Amino acid sequence: MTPEPRFVTTPDGLRLAVFTDGEPTAPPVLLVHGYPDTHRVWDEVAASLAEDQYVIRYDVRGTGASGQPANRAGYRLARLADDLFAVLDAVSPDRKAHVAGHDWGSIQSWEAVTDPRAADRITSYTTISGPCLDHVGFWFRGRLARHSPRDLVQVLSQTFHSWYVWAFQLPVLPELTWRLRLARAWPDILRRVEGIAPRDGHPAATLAVDAVAGISLYRANMFRRLGGPRERIAQVPVQLITVTGDHFVTPALAGSDLDRWAPHLVRQTLRGTHWSVLDKRAADLIREFAAGQGKA
Repeated sequence: MTPEPRFVTTPDGLRLAVFTDGEPTAPPVLLVHGYPDTHRVWDEVAASLAEDQYVIRYDVRGTGASGQPANRAGYRLARLADDLFAVLDAVSPDRKAHVAGHDWGSIQSWEAVTDPRAADRITSYTTISGPCLDHVGFWFRGRLARHSPRDLVQVLSQTFHSWYVWAFQLPVLPELTWRLRLARAWPDILRRVEGIAPRDGHPAATLAVDAVAGISLYRANMFRRLGGPRERIAQVPVQLITVTGDHFVTPALAGSDLDRWAPHLVRQTLRGTHWSVLDKRAADLIREFAAGQGKA
């Protein structure tokens, strides 16, 4: 059963629904979900971590019980990073937290952990299936510039895996697809492709609305960042969990030459698919890595 939310107001006036589990005096861990999910995608991880951690989750802007931006600019990465810091400031004002992100939750958390504010608010970061878009921009540039067969194969492979990124740039069609068919089919897709059975709260009852709204994440950020990447250095230790059977993020891209961008990097691997790894295995890796960074 999901806890009742509290609401945190962002710098630009949106209300975010925030959910906590565990003892508030325990070490804080913030879990950030991806697309097209809500905080409930973390249920199994949160249940495990709450045994000895103070687990903080929130519905990111545009999803679940949180407010929806008025326009596409409201989905830009800078706004998403501000949301993360606003949640930490409200729920864990006196202590730093470990942050873990999955999919778009990981992409937007990269924006926060490469922000100078992270040094004062975040102890460490676990990234799963969601690289920093700026790092990806440099990854593509470097491989295309070298022209080696191996590099070109990696580029083509990731481009194939990211077909939906290009599809989401089309007008109207992605929204219609979600509303007319894909939202109803999503539970069966998760079962057949990801090997996970639907459960209470996931997929969320708000899936169709959330998925349509979340298309703006791709339109507001993808080409903007890939075409003009910035130097983004992690301000905290980073744990990269590479998912061997991810249908969307290849192992080659998952690393994104991370040793260049994360001076204190630990690499881990989990066997599974994009969503199937969000279970006790991920919880154990998050717990162990957070504990290894010392108390917040």
